[in-house]
Amino acid sequence: MDSQPIPFKAETRQLLNILIHSLYTEREIFLRELISNAADALTRLDFEMLTNREVHSPDAPLEIRITADSSTNTLTISDSGIGMTAEELTENLGTIAHSGARAFVEAAQAAGANGSPAQLSNVIGQFGVGFYSAFMVAESIRVVSRSYRKDAPAAEWWCDGSDSFIVRPAEREGRGTDVIIQLKEDAKEFAQEYRLREIIKKHSDFIPYPIFLGSAKEQTNRQSALWRQQPRQVEAKDYDEFYRQLTLDWEPPLAHMHLNVDAPVQMYALLYLPGKAERSPFSLRKEDGLKLYARKVLIQEYSRDLLPEYLGFVQGVVDSEDLPLNVSRESVQANRVMANLKKLVTNKVIDTLKDMAANDAPKYAAFWQSFGRFIRQGAAVEQQEWERLLPLLRFRSLEKPGEWVSLDDYIARMKPGQERIYYLLGDDERSLRYSPHLDLVRPHGFEVLLMTDPLDPFVLSRLREYQGKQLSNLASPDLQIEPPAGEKRADADESKDRAGDEPEKTPEAGEKSELAQRIQAQLGERVSEVRANNRLSSAPARLVDAQGALNPELQRVYRMLDREFQAPKKVLEINPAHPILQRIAALPQDDALAQAAIEQIYENALLIEGLHPDPAGMIPRLQQLIEAALGKS
Repeated sequence: MDSQPIPFKAETRQLLNILIHSLYTEREIFLRELISNAADALTRLDFEMLTNREVHSPDAPLEIRITADSSTNTLTISDSGIGMTAEELTENLGTIAHSGARAFVEAAQAAGANGSPAQLSNVIGQFGVGFYSAFMVAESIRVVSRSYRKDAPAAEWWCDGSDSFIVRPAEREGRGTDVIIQLKEDAKEFAQEYRLREIIKKHSDFIPYPIFLGSAKEQTNRQSALWRQQPRQVEAKDYDEFYRQLTLDWEPPLAHMHLNVDAPVQMYALLYLPGKAERSPFSLRKEDGLKLYARKVLIQEYSRDLLPEYLGFVQGVVDSEDLPLNVSRESVQANRVMANLKKLVTNKVIDTLKDMAANDAPKYAAFWQSFGRFIRQGAAVEQQEWERLLPLLRFRSLEKPGEWVSLDDYIARMKPGQERIYYLLGDDERSLRYSPHLDLVRPHGFEVLLMTDPLDPFVLSRLREYQGKQLSNLASPDLQIEPPAGEKRADADESKDRAGDEPEKTPEAGEKSELAQRIQAQLGERVSEVRANNRLSSAPARLVDAQGALNPELQRVYRMLDREFQAPKKVLEINPAHPILQRIAALPQDDALAQAAIEQIYENALLIEGLHPDPAGMIPRLQQLIEAALGKS
């Protein structure tokens, strides 16, 4: 046989340099590629033996063996697969980007072969350039192969990465292929078994054939991909064990999701909702993103293209037969397949959360406690189909202390004839429970949602209605509270209804007007107006926005986005019937105690709204008021 150097067909030294030096981002990828090629050779033989037992060494086990010799700095990847003749070595390895695996699949499908789809799906190394990735670490590569055909002799292919190769006779007793790499000086790490085991576990753990490392009798790879099994065949303990292996998180997940999908794309996935949002310092998963596999070979450790950002906490793996990989198989080309995968995975996660919320409220409450901010983020910023997240939102409620309440829960408890969902925005739940704005609904017993999360204003800036019910902020100055159906309306018009005349003006009404003017004069430019509000009951005053001001939701958004944002001047609404204000009205206008009380009422209102610039500055005035209340000694 001619052993003269043979030039590569149609390829140039420049192209080979690109493949070796520029195509791959991680050198360790070469081992994944060679293992994938070996697995393909085994699959092709397995397929052949379905109809032909007249092969060389028919009883030899289908396996991959990897041996390293640090003394000679060599690495060998061996398989007992289909093997190659001298002519096939020239064709498959002599033409960069030629793929014998792809030709096999196309021929088998065209002939209507008897092999099952599962067998064909095991063919993974469909990019001939993968073999040449070995030159990233190799001074030279020697491939010794013997075909499955009984009468075919062994042959050898040799190349040092230049623009030619040599094919010559060789000796190999069994069928299959040995890829023998003479490692470069700076690639000695790949002659160490611990390093090889690490790479196999990371990239090729689920290759469908056993991989043996060195002289070990136990296989290195797990081989069985749990996510490719039928869900009915997997036990709960297996799901939990896989989660621990995936994450090193010993706290069990809240839920798992197992998908086997054939259309619109073929996909297998196993996803988990972690038990808590904070990652353990020992967690294997250091970033957001799912493990992405193509035919059980790891393509991306952290793929962020399979879920929207707000579901980044989900852990797991996705494996597809249809991934449009780039030539190096290190990244995925963006196209409709990836869009379909993302839609399938996202829908499954959201459906699981909705099912948990409907059927296991305590578990969903635990989920919301840890991950609620992510769902709020989705409802606030997601551009497409954000409405489907609304049933998953939870809020605190004035009437249900300590519970998380959904918008659907609220609607189910609405009073007859109630057309609005009432809420309050604030910095903390405790402050909101003392808010003077609650005076507007207390007489009617309406439920109020207490929204204290920083993302709530962003959600409310786009969420104005739910299930036909308008969301209304109790702090809105022009909000009209309609009493429940059947409840007698009690307002200033009752006297008119009884007498048929305008209600008689009383001295008290004049005093209220004078009190408002007096407070306005003292507060000056700090407020835009002081006016009476007869709907206040337990509170002496409240702050509301002036007409034409930004709504409270947008004001909070701007305050969070811009530290320099100045809230517009507020209107101070006072309750003239409150004992404190009646006592102030009875004191002289220049009375120091009355002036201190007016200041404190105003600053209390600022404090409850989260607008006070210096709460500690109130202490001297509070001490003054306490001394006055206790009397002089």
